[in-house]
Amino acid sequence: MSKEWQYITARKISKIVCHLSYPTIVSLGRKMGPVVEIILKKQRERGVFHIIRGLGCGETEARRIITELFRNLGQSLLEILYTPKLTRENISQYVTIDHPERIEQALQENKGVIVLTGHVGNWEWMGAALALYGYPATTIVKRQPNDQVTRFLNENREMMGLEVFARGGNEMIGAARALKRKKILGFLADQDGGFRGVPQVFLGKMSSTPVGPAMFARKFRSPIIPVFAVHGDNHRNQLIVGKIIYYEDTGNTEADITRLTRKLAVLTETFIKDHPTEWLWFQHRWSTAPEEIIALQKKTEEYGNDDAQT
Repeated sequence: MSKEWQYITARKISKIVCHLSYPTIVSLGRKMGPVVEIILKKQRERGVFHIIRGLGCGETEARRIITELFRNLGQSLLEILYTPKLTRENISQYVTIDHPERIEQALQENKGVIVLTGHVGNWEWMGAALALYGYPATTIVKRQPNDQVTRFLNENREMMGLEVFARGGNEMIGAARALKRKKILGFLADQDGGFRGVPQVFLGKMSSTPVGPAMFARKFRSPIIPVFAVHGDNHRNQLIVGKIIYYEDTGNTEADITRLTRKLAVLTETFIKDHPTEWLWFQHRWSTAPEEIIALQKKTEEYGNDDAQT
C-alpha cells in the first residue's frame, strides 16, 4: 500500500505552518517538546541513561537536560516544516554564522571543504543556511526508515540549494566528485561507525567512530571545518564554526586516518559536553557489539605496533 499520503500530509502541514510568524513557531515548538518527551518515553529514558554515563551527572540534572533537549527538538521540528519560508534574502534573520571567514579561507584552498557536524541543534537548517548564504554546500545523508520522510526532507534540502547524496553505492562516488568540484561536503559524523570504524571512548563508553571525514580528507587533501548548530539568544539558530583541521600524512595511512578520526571524535565530544541540551542523546551511537569493538581495538593496536617498527 502506498504511503504517499504521508508525504502529502507533511506538505499540507508545512503550508499551514508557513503562514505563522517565526516567533510563534519557536513558542509552539518549545511547548510541544515536553509533550513529545512524554510520548517518546523509551527514547527519553535511554537519553537520561546516556547523559548520566556521558556527563557523570546525577539523574535530576540528566532529566533537566533531556527536557530542554526535547524543547529544542520541538522547535527544530516546526522549523523544518517552516523551511520553504527561508530565502537568501532573509536567512540571516533565522540563522547566523560566527567566523564565516574560516569557511571562506578553507574554500580558497580549492580542494573542497569537509564540514564535520552532528545531530546538534537544528542540523537540517545548518545545511540549508550554508547553501542560502551562497556557499557551494552538499551533504551525505542517511535514508530515513520512511521513504516519504526522506522525500520530504530531500526536497526541502534541494529547494534551499543543498546538493544531497545518500549513504552507500554511487552516491559516495557523487560525494567524491563534489569535493573534486571544490564544494563543501557535510558529514554527520556522530553516529555509530560499525565494524569499519575506529574504536574510541565516546561520552563514557567504547564506541566505533566513522572514518568518512578522515578518509575523504586524505584522498582529496581537503581541509576539515567543524560546524555545529545551536540555539542561541532568544532560541535563534547559530552556526558555530571551528578552526580548520588538516590531514597529517606520516606515511602510515591507517595510523593517520585513525589518529585524525579520534581527534575529530574528541572535538565532537567536547562540543556536546559544552552544549549538552543540543545533542540527540537517545540515538544509537553505541550500536557496535562489544566483541566487534574488541576486534577493532586489536586491529588498531596492530597498526600501532607496525607504525612503531617502521
